Amino acid sequence: MAERRNGLVVWFTGLSGAGKTTLAQALHKRLEAAGYPTELLDGDEVREHLSKGLGFSREDRDTNIRRIGYVANLLAKHGVVVLVSAISPYRATREEVLAQAPRKLEVFVDAPLEVVARRDVKGLYARALRGEIPQFTGVNDPYEPPLHPDLHLRTDQENLETCLKRLIRALEPLGIRLEVAA
Repeated sequence: MAERRNGLVVWFTGLSGAGKTTLAQALHKRLEAAGYPTELLDGDEVREHLSKGLGFSREDRDTNIRRIGYVANLLAKHGVVVLVSAISPYRATREEVLAQAPRKLEVFVDAPLEVVARRDVKGLYARALRGEIPQFTGVNDPYEPPLHPDLHLRTDQENLETCLKRLIRALEPLGIRLEVAA
């Protein structure tokens, strides 16, 4: 019987534009290259397919996160390293979902509102700040940062490569060994 690696959930949370998906994609490539079974669940893609029809009320957002969490935890229980990139604005729902993971790493991808608004090529933050988009996380709907994330990355202060190195080091105690570029 082949050796089964223990799966885990790496949950990237933070405001839109903080760099969650960029980091998750970079880690996904590294995991695949090293031969780890891995899946990336992007919040926008999941919302489009698995959670189609849900709005942005608190109840709908919680339902969306619980669905993502269910799939992530199911995959992790079968030995997959699952990367979740989702705003997941409500702390209690994140904690509920992550409590069910066989193993987890919660990564708070943090950048101030003015930085993520500047990075926003679609102009969504500008529209939300003008009141044109209701229930926009971080502007007119809350984002509750994790109180004790396993890893806190400040993407306004550290570049992608530095954040990725810190992320790779944080995975080592969980048995995930990846080369760190010098």
